[in-house]
Amino acid sequence: MPSEILLERAQKTAESVIEKLRPYCKRIEVAGSVRRHRPKVHDVDIVLVPSDPWNLHSEILGLCRPFPATMSGAKIYRFNIGDIPIDIYFATEENWATLLLIRTGSTENNIMLCTTAKRKGWRLHVDGSGLFDESGERVAGDTEASIFEALNLPYQQPEERN
Repeated sequence: MPSEILLERAQKTAESVIEKLRPYCKRIEVAGSVRRHRPKVHDVDIVLVPSDPWNLHSEILGLCRPFPATMSGAKIYRFNIGDIPIDIYFATEENWATLLLIRTGSTENNIMLCTTAKRKGWRLHVDGSGLFDESGERVAGDTEASIFEALNLPYQQPEERN
């Protein structure tokens, strides 16, 4: 089990990473338990939309020296800054909001959203592509709120999703 990191320390690390990566991103935001303001977290999750992939990649590699960053699939970079694990999720403008929602969690909240969608015969894609109805048409996903609204659920701020 990974060690727990106090929220304040994780937030400072997240802010430092975001500050360094922001020039190469159209959008960038902390997600996960840091965004939900959990008192203790296990890692720092960041969702971004690249604007300059080449320099973004170089900056990420510079952040984790001397330890290597690893790609976990085509859309996730994983590395440590000291003893803090960092997961960077690559989004597009189209899947930004849904990916931010899913990566913010919590797991229980994601299960509730997916179960609610399933009861309607719909599917919330955890890859971030959006909320789709039974015919496969995308019905929501441009904003986090649009997903809650389409599912007839009150919008929850990230810190309420625990």
